[in-house]
Amino acid sequence: MNSAKEISAKSEASSIREECGPLLIGLYELTKPRLSLLSIFTASLGFLVHDPLRADLLLFFCLTAGTALAAGGAAALNQWMERREDALMARTSSRPIPAKLVSPEFAFGFGLFLSITGLIILYLGTNPWASLLTLATLAVYLLFYTPLKKKSPLAIEIGAISGALPPLIGWVAAAGSPTLYGWILFGILFAWQLPHFMAIAWNFRDDYEKGGFRLHDLGEQTGFLLARKSFLYTIFLHLCVFAPFFLKINQEAPGQFYFFSAIALSTYIMFKAHGFLFTANRDQAAKRLFVATIIYLPLLLAALVIDRYL
Repeated sequence: MNSAKEISAKSEASSIREECGPLLIGLYELTKPRLSLLSIFTASLGFLVHDPLRADLLLFFCLTAGTALAAGGAAALNQWMERREDALMARTSSRPIPAKLVSPEFAFGFGLFLSITGLIILYLGTNPWASLLTLATLAVYLLFYTPLKKKSPLAIEIGAISGALPPLIGWVAAAGSPTLYGWILFGILFAWQLPHFMAIAWNFRDDYEKGGFRLHDLGEQTGFLLARKSFLYTIFLHLCVFAPFFLKINQEAPGQFYFFSAIALSTYIMFKAHGFLFTANRDQAAKRLFVATIIYLPLLLAALVIDRYL
């Protein structure tokens, strides 16, 4: 009898593990960990750029925890809103909701819980400015960018606003309120996202069309207009990157290490953006630009932080 009970208990435990495994994987994937990590990374660097030598560790922990939860919640709510479109596209059909790892109702509740918890941590652990800017990030991402993706290529610019706010959030968490330098960090992230996501929009244009997303001009099949916008935004990126020197921001201005690092990185990404615009093989050039943007951003922001130590 006891042996039968033990076997039954083991079988039940095994069944629970089998059921919980896919659920936990689904919840993890709902947060879009790679995209959320970018928000955490840029918010953290925005904080560290302010004054790395006198950083408050508890404040920094609350910033990263609050940002991580809010970013994960936004990702879950975004997938809840786009669950039907995700099921139509090859690159997103394996996401938790279309793959039936998580129900739409559970995903909505999960995303709402994470978002609200993140906002509370930021409000109590950092300051109202950081919490307010995070709320603005959620609003722009969910209420404007997500529905606009099916209506206009301008969705990329709107989405870039929400993606550019994390470094400003990190800055105000350390500084107490927005300053000119904080807005420059916002400008750098905003401009960087345009060539980055325009390269993605071109490479996955067929998939996006299946899902009903208008992330490139559907009437212009050569990609020239998208590549031209990408090139122009790369020029704007350089203006933001070197703005601290032109504006002479007193003690907040970076030094020579950042200056020469920015020159090298800007030359590199401009070369790739130029190739995307003036090429006979735009598909390949878009992939090269995408890789260049991935390399560019962490190195540029790391140079900013290192420069503060030097």
